Amino acid sequence: MSTQLEEQLLAAPYLALDAPLAVEILTAALKEEVEKAGFRKVVLGLSGGIDSALSLYLAVRAFGKDNVIAVCMPYRTSSASSLTDAEEAISDTGVQSLKVDISPQIDAYFEFMPDATSLRKGNKMARERMTILYDLSAHFGALVIGTSNRTELLLGYGTQFGDSASAVNPLGDLYKTQVRQLSKFIGVPRSILEKAPSADLWEDQTDEKELGFSYFDVDRLLYHLLDRRLTKEQLLEQGFSNPLIEQVTQRITRNQYKRRMPLILKISNRTVGVDFRYLRDWGL
Repeated sequence: MSTQLEEQLLAAPYLALDAPLAVEILTAALKEEVEKAGFRKVVLGLSGGIDSALSLYLAVRAFGKDNVIAVCMPYRTSSASSLTDAEEAISDTGVQSLKVDISPQIDAYFEFMPDATSLRKGNKMARERMTILYDLSAHFGALVIGTSNRTELLLGYGTQFGDSASAVNPLGDLYKTQVRQLSKFIGVPRSILEKAPSADLWEDQTDEKELGFSYFDVDRLLYHLLDRRLTKEQLLEQGFSNPLIEQVTQRITRNQYKRRMPLILKISNRTVGVDFRYLRDWGL
């Protein structure tokens, strides 16, 4: 994987980060934002994938292993290797951990709807996991840390109020390729670095198979589209295909609602989230 990643960053140097500096900035910012909210501990869901692993390692750097709680929440069809990978990260960091099997509540709900699609079941699992994290947040007095990267947020590749929910998200400004780069730098276990990205919501599910394109290809496009603000004509000149451009831009537009707080219809002169947006620092 390291060779592949190195080749990709050589081919697209604009995606490469100054890894030591990026980790330092993210660690300091994570600590500051959590402590400004009045917390000293954090809790996060650990799937065995690279995104949640990077969030875990950043959290340990920010708060120390004794103030981080990692929660594994497998379903009965979840890959056994995912749990093994999560346990390796837990062992490596030394954090407190819990394992909560979500099979009973998921199966009980869908007992009355046996024809539910895999997508519905996957979304239900994602939201079930987040309700568990927020309950444990209250139990431990720990803020929920997010694990969704910038690529996923832009594409809407996540479950609203499920895996996309959190109080603070250290990965939301990192493209997936950059998540891989920082994960390698920070010491995420090799078994996690080399596995195919997957939400592990159903058997043999992988992100890239479901999306229909690779993370590296879409990261390159997103960079030129958003960071450089190239037009469609300029993107075509860069060698991106018209179908990929259309598919990605439609996903970004269609999923805008997932990237914002619930829309409040305005009737007063100081609407929450619109006009009433004082910095929280002023009140703490």
